[in-house]
Amino acid sequence: MPITLIRVPVDQLEDFTLRAFLAMGVSEDEARRCTRGLIESELRCLPGQGQGVRRLPVYYERIKNKWIIPGAEFEIVKESPALALVDGHNGLGSVVAQKAMELAIQKAKNSGVGTVVVRNSTHFGSSAVPARLALEHDCIGIAITNAGPEMAPWGGRTGVVGTNPWGIAAPTGGDFPIVLDIALTTAGKGMMRWYEREGKKMPLDWALTPDGYETDDPSAAMAGALLGIGQHKGYGLSMLTDVLTGVLSGGGYGLMPYSDPAQQDVSHTFIALDIAWFMPVEEFKARMDDFIRMCKSAELRPGFDEILVPGEIDYRREMDYRRNGAQLDAAVFDELAALADTLGIDFPFEREVVA
Repeated sequence: MPITLIRVPVDQLEDFTLRAFLAMGVSEDEARRCTRGLIESELRCLPGQGQGVRRLPVYYERIKNKWIIPGAEFEIVKESPALALVDGHNGLGSVVAQKAMELAIQKAKNSGVGTVVVRNSTHFGSSAVPARLALEHDCIGIAITNAGPEMAPWGGRTGVVGTNPWGIAAPTGGDFPIVLDIALTTAGKGMMRWYEREGKKMPLDWALTPDGYETDDPSAAMAGALLGIGQHKGYGLSMLTDVLTGVLSGGGYGLMPYSDPAQQDVSHTFIALDIAWFMPVEEFKARMDDFIRMCKSAELRPGFDEILVPGEIDYRREMDYRRNGAQLDAAVFDELAALADTLGIDFPFEREVVA
């Protein structure tokens, strides 16, 4: 049966998220960074993707158990004009990611390109959040991270590499930037749980059963490994993402990330490209707009009524939510109400069911 969704005003949701982080003992600067990460993800991602404010109770448990360390040192281990190696010291992943991208942007403004590689970090949410920071400085932003071993190597049946998401953001002259925000698996277990709760079958190319067979039954697949996008191609991209993050940084890779809840051992890489180093920014945006027009001018396939570019659906969803309210899974709504009670903060929302 369909999952019940609850509509909540975005400004109230943002305020509640900030107050929740502050009540967890997080500093105001870190609370604002984490709030930005969760709210952007909530507004732009599908509810079943497992991002956004549904992470609040998870972060609370990890902070309470000292598995994540608010206020951890952001240590620059080594740097050059265009490069830096950072140790996140098990800090809040969203904070580490945003600071690392800001450092990459600073280096890009001096050198044309800035690259920051991070080890000893934690879950940082949607890769699009740090990637989009570069847009505010007329840069192209690239953010990649490794994750827990949920994807089977092509031909295998157990997880070795992660969903290993990518976020790439480029400015345009139009209403919204181009933003690619993808995991390297066909889907994640959040979407599988969504299908399971709705009693629906899932596509056969999402995951394997524990004994290695493709399945359309999300319940049978929950204990199995995920499949990569494009079969062997997604596996290859995921493995090389581990190389560009965990192997290169001296941090965790493959089976290591999330193997110990007290040391998530997640690694990230952030790249900023200063557009002005290559050409005037307005020229770049005009070229981007021309490229978008080329893509949208293609003849349509049967069953399609328009061509979209990366980030366009996310932009439309965000604009709709800002006008009409975000749509929370009712189970998440109840978890947030319980968290508010635990933290001793106000939960200001009415249970307005989306029609």
